[in-house]
Amino acid sequence: MMQKFIIPDIDSIPCRTNIQGQDAKHIFKVLRLNPGDPIEVTNGAGKDYTALISSVSPGNIKVDIIDEHDSSTESALHITLCSGMLKDKKMDLVIKHVTQLGIYQWIPFFCERSIPTPDAKRIKNRHQRWETIAVESLKQCRRSRLPQIFKPLSFENLLDHAEAYDLKIAFWEKATQRLDTLTRNSSPLNVIILIGPEGGLSETEIETAQKKGFLSYSLGPRILRAETAAISSCTLIQHILGDI
Repeated sequence: MMQKFIIPDIDSIPCRTNIQGQDAKHIFKVLRLNPGDPIEVTNGAGKDYTALISSVSPGNIKVDIIDEHDSSTESALHITLCSGMLKDKKMDLVIKHVTQLGIYQWIPFFCERSIPTPDAKRIKNRHQRWETIAVESLKQCRRSRLPQIFKPLSFENLLDHAEAYDLKIAFWEKATQRLDTLTRNSSPLNVIILIGPEGGLSETEIETAQKKGFLSYSLGPRILRAETAAISSCTLIQHILGDI
């Protein structure tokens, strides 16, 4: 099964457009596709397309988009994962894997036990890298919608953002409530998941989140690393409420 390629801003069908850069090199040198071969394309916003290659070169692939169809890989469950800020490579790992799991949004945030706050330039560079990682993960797992990736928020701003969600879950190592008390809802849900940084959320932060409507749940008797907890929480919620 071939990976998808992203072409944003597809306005009308049929149409002719180009694939350039690394994707063009991959099609030309690795996949060795030829004129007339079909490929799968997505606009990154939930729509899939069938395209036929019309010409190939190392830096430019011309394609004719001939058909539009709804995605079969997107979940009706919209998960927003909120991750306490971690060191660079750990955050990269989280966004890589939760994109594959089907999350809708990802919000990094700063709280009491976060690492020191990077400067604005470094935040911008990290945000751009997270977006690149999400694109590569989307192509690999054949999703059709890129998750929206926020720039890091403060804990207070994050809680304000969470007001509109149907279900708010905070995973905390001291919680006693088990996830098996959750049941599948017949209609799609907007779920927001809160995972602390290394060292977890403080008791004050959990109490504040609970006052904002968050339910505190346990991820089991073992203490998980923050990046493991983030990936595990999305997997479990998708299994209970979604399509895994």
